[in-house]
Amino acid sequence: MFISAAYAQTASGLAASPAVGMIMQIAPWLLIGGAFWFILLRPQQVQQKQLKAKISSLKRGDKVVTAGGIIGVIKKAADGSDNVDVEIAPNINVTIVRSTITTIITDTPAAAANDKS
Repeated sequence: MFISAAYAQTASGLAASPAVGMIMQIAPWLLIGGAFWFILLRPQQVQQKQLKAKISSLKRGDKVVTAGGIIGVIKKAADGSDNVDVEIAPNINVTIVRSTITTIITDTPAAAANDKS
């Protein structure tokens, strides 16, 4: 007697189509996916592209770090070759695969000035 029937309504009071409801459910997931791509994946892709360009332009005298943590100086790097010769200690040369190079060390002018003093 005191209880009346309750009817569900949309926010606007009009019946919405099922397509609009589905879009409203998927939209947050698409926004999260887009943010994830821009914040995490895109910078990683740019960094990988830059490293690949640097590795392809290696020259004699560049200081590199390999995936195994070995630091050395490039002694021989032929264009188009997958291998480079790296000196890891005086008179100790090893041949490594270019793809195992993870970092190319560049001395900054401030660090070079500190080393000279």
